[in-house]
Amino acid sequence: MTGDLFSPACPTRQLLDRIGDKWTSMLIKVLAEAHPDEVGFAQLRRRVPGVSHKMLSQTLRSLRRDGLVTRRVEPTVPPRVYYALTDLGMSLDAPLSVVRTWAERHIAAIEQARITFGREHDDG
Repeated sequence: MTGDLFSPACPTRQLLDRIGDKWTSMLIKVLAEAHPDEVGFAQLRRRVPGVSHKMLSQTLRSLRRDGLVTRRVEPTVPPRVYYALTDLGMSLDAPLSVVRTWAERHIAAIEQARITFGREHDDG
């Protein structure tokens, strides 16, 4: 099924919005490195610097909704929560890795372009 990528209601567009998110890319990488093992919530938080508790929870919830991540809760006090990639989630690691590699390879050129743009558009 193919939708109209330019329509805000297009499911593909909505999915691209999810997988294009920086937190999604980092979480998929961390979970893929641990695959097939699970990773605890606190460990994910430590492995993804800068992510807030709320953003981590929201991103993991979205990934679960989309069938990319599973969640397991140990009934302890306090409960321990663990996450792992599904096969579908694991299949997303390779494409995201290509994008991450492209970003790392081209960051110097991007930063130079930003500097040039800033000089050309300096209002001060």
